[in-house]
Amino acid sequence: MPISGKDVTHVADLARLFLTEKETELYTAQLQKILNYVEKLSELGTDGIEPAFQAATPREIFRTDAVTGSITSEDALMNAPEKDRGCFKVPKIIE
Repeated sequence: MPISGKDVTHVADLARLFLTEKETELYTAQLQKILNYVEKLSELGTDGIEPAFQAATPREIFRTDAVTGSITSEDALMNAPEKDRGCFKVPKIIE
């Protein structure tokens, strides 16, 4: 499947990118190499191979919900540049 500079320019416009003529030529050549490689992969025989929906075996990724200790408010505020009544003090940004 050949790709043209017009295709690259169209995709760049969709991405709100400005490409010079030299960049367009470079990306056209690079994308053509990628498409040629994908076409080469399609020539591989895949008869009898089951489709893989996940690259890795699913496993439990959540840790158990357990109560753990936390730091005190004094420790949390220890390095704060400004504090007021046990809270971080930040500048007002909304008027």
